[in-house]
Amino acid sequence: MSKVYLVGAGPGDPDLLTIKGLKAIQASDVILYDRLVNETLLDYAPSHCEKIYCGKQPEHHTLHQETINILLCKHASQGKTVTRLKGGDPFIFGRGGEEAEALSRQGIPFEVIPGITSGAAAPAYAGIPLTHRNISSSVTFVSGVTPQQENDENYWERLAHHVETLCIYMGVKKLPYILERLITGGLNPQTPIALIHWGTTMHQQTVTGTLATITDKLDRVKNPSMIVIGEVVRLREQLQWFENLHSSQSTNTQVI
Repeated sequence: MSKVYLVGAGPGDPDLLTIKGLKAIQASDVILYDRLVNETLLDYAPSHCEKIYCGKQPEHHTLHQETINILLCKHASQGKTVTRLKGGDPFIFGRGGEEAEALSRQGIPFEVIPGITSGAAAPAYAGIPLTHRNISSSVTFVSGVTPQQENDENYWERLAHHVETLCIYMGVKKLPYILERLITGGLNPQTPIALIHWGTTMHQQTVTGTLATITDKLDRVKNPSMIVIGEVVRLREQLQWFENLHSSQSTNTQVI
């Protein structure tokens, strides 16, 4: 019987894929995968499995969302087991809900397999706990390209009053605007900020500063990057482990 699995592939480190997600890949006749998916995960698919790239970059989509929805329904209706492999978690800024709606309308069975979202994983690998006793007891996940931002110029100003730790997905392009609105909304310009590029992967790079100074470092920031704002960012100086680990391994290799 055909079925579609909406699978969160995690933030980039292939070892962070869930066991249930791995089983879905291994059972697949067709896999539709995104740009942020570590392609080594495709090696677990059966030899007969058809792999379809659906990557989306800022202002350039290989396949539009409507086309992806159609493909999911088409292959499932042919009696195939289909895995929609998405970076992070399918229901956190992954448009997995839209795909589930399309499948539901067609009466196609589906299962959602959560993944580790980059909003949690990238800061952890950068040594930034999103919550920490006496510093932050709440975290807010937002998109840098939300409709609210486009339709309501006060969106970020209002948000500045209600966050302790703020994680922004897809916000690099509009970061100067976002920072301006947050500061206008009352957020202290000296609030720490971190931008984590390709978090959890061997390409991870972290740039830190404050709301007032980070714009001077934007030439060092690329997509995809997770943006973290809040006092917890100060803990990175003590807690960063991943980049230190690989720096140490690189040094050891050079010595050998």
